[in-house]
Amino acid sequence: MAITAAMVKDLRERTGAGMMECKKALVECDGDIDAAIEHMRKTGLAKADKKAGRTAAEGLIAIKASDDNKKIAIVEVNCETDFVSKGDDFQSFCNEVAQLALDKQPADMDALLALPMAAGNSVADTLKTMIAKIGENMTVRRFKLMSSANGQLASYSHGSRIGVVVDIEGGSAELGRDIAMHIAASKPQAVSADDVDPALIEKEKEIFTAQAQESGKPAEIIEKMIGGRINKYLKEITLLGQPFVKDPDTTVEKLLKSAGAKVIAFERFEVGEGIEKKQENFADEVMAQVKGS
Repeated sequence: MAITAAMVKDLRERTGAGMMECKKALVECDGDIDAAIEHMRKTGLAKADKKAGRTAAEGLIAIKASDDNKKIAIVEVNCETDFVSKGDDFQSFCNEVAQLALDKQPADMDALLALPMAAGNSVADTLKTMIAKIGENMTVRRFKLMSSANGQLASYSHGSRIGVVVDIEGGSAELGRDIAMHIAASKPQAVSADDVDPALIEKEKEIFTAQAQESGKPAEIIEKMIGGRINKYLKEITLLGQPFVKDPDTTVEKLLKSAGAKVIAFERFEVGEGIEKKQENFADEVMAQVKGS
């Protein structure tokens, strides 16, 4: 059967795939558009599976809040390049996933990936279709749901790469946003010293002890030196101990006390944090793609 330009155009509009890929699928399916769509889905999912091992450390953070600010969902979705993360399709997908997480409150990642999206397919299947269409590995890496019974939730997005959600009691909406902005910039690991993992403190204490012992000072002096360094360390990594970014002369703890406010919890997501990025030669990558085409 002769494959016409109108048939290719129709298939492109229905699948979003490239012209040559559509023509090839129509040829293989003898002009049957429905069969071509099914064929492209099957081959596309196979291609998506092959890309699953590639590092996806770019992407964006999406945040969605309920109208009363009592519930918030924050989601990280990754892709391989910054170029793709700026595309409309990718951004729409991320925002829809975040809204789904907020609306449906899934218990875990498997539950989120199983949720149906607006087009009817699950998040997982939609993701695979996008991978096949765009040609990059993509993952919904993590999400966090937060709710506040007695206070309010505040959020801040630094572009689309850093997102922060804060559960704060007292104060104002402006203060909540300021605290979220501070967390985005200063990366505290916990609200207070009481929330810091004891194993982390012990590890730092071992390092400080080894450094102090090289000074040759008496044991009682070394003990004081270690105590001082631990206190300094805890101030650096806790929200309450840090100098406030907008006014370094005061700490976040003092700022909150002056406003009669208290931070209950926070969540900070940054795109790609903790992902080991593979260093590749761009020219070699282009040549490999040319040879493989």
